[in-house]
Amino acid sequence: MRIYCTACDHKGRISSREEITRGYVKLYCQCLDAQCGHTWVSELTFKHSLRPPTQRLETLLFERIRNLPAEQQQELFLQVGASQHV
Repeated sequence: MRIYCTACDHKGRISSREEITRGYVKLYCQCLDAQCGHTWVSELTFKHSLRPPTQRLETLLFERIRNLPAEQQQELFLQVGASQHV
């Protein structure tokens, strides 16, 4: 991640960070231009996922299947098996 000074547009660096929550971090930044010397605080936040993690999706799917009655599980497995032979 690149950051730039909001005062002079020169490259900046993150000198430290403060994690408020897993999805919200305060970034303490400073300009790399010695003549500017500007320091500031930026915020980094998580907004939303574009695609759910595969492992989590699989876990949710297996849990839902496991909670089905045995009869419905058997029917589902038969349907999946039949669709693979088409």
